[in-house]
Amino acid sequence: MEIDYRGANCIVIKNKKILIVVDPTTNVSVKEAQNLDAVILATQEKFAQELLAKQGEAGKDVEKDAKNFVIDMPGEYERNDVTVKGVAARAHLDADEKAQNATMYAVEADDIRVAIIGHTVAPLTDDDLENLGMVDIVVVPVGGGGYTLDARDAATIVRQIAPKIVIPTHYADAHVKYEVPQESVDEFIKEMGGAHEKVTVLKLKSENDLPDGLTVMELARTA
Repeated sequence: MEIDYRGANCIVIKNKKILIVVDPTTNVSVKEAQNLDAVILATQEKFAQELLAKQGEAGKDVEKDAKNFVIDMPGEYERNDVTVKGVAARAHLDADEKAQNATMYAVEADDIRVAIIGHTVAPLTDDDLENLGMVDIVVVPVGGGGYTLDARDAATIVRQIAPKIVIPTHYADAHVKYEVPQESVDEFIKEMGGAHEKVTVLKLKSENDLPDGLTVMELARTA
């Protein structure tokens, strides 16, 4: 399994059998999202709509020709021996505490389980944790600014899940335009403490390549 970071909340997960693109929003450049065989995961429905609109602007007949398998809601899915479970969650901007307009995901491939949290609220409920199950890697936004989880709330969720690796996303970056200013990733790293590594791409052949203890993996944004 390989995981690349594209900026904002967008990551690309791939192995020999599948290509998954998470939250390919309009403020990031993700060439893989134009691969119509890619599976698109949207933590909010509007993010999938943005992708379809972008494809339409590029001259693609979306209704006729698009092959993207788009997942933007809770449920259980399977594609090429990779399983995806969508879990309903309250979006960070939801004023209604009972609303569930966001979707978290648990993706299992190569015997590694990756949780994608998205723009939710902290802490997670017991039901959320049970639905996500045992997790090896957590992908979580950390930039705050009132739009998404800040360093403290992101760390709260990470500690609840207790993975081996956490990948921070959606933080301040001069090359990514945000509607709301975001905090530096350094704030999250300080909040977490412990092991911290910088890598360009996270590559894992199997669960045996996971670290023994929780490690913050800061991925370089790649285009």
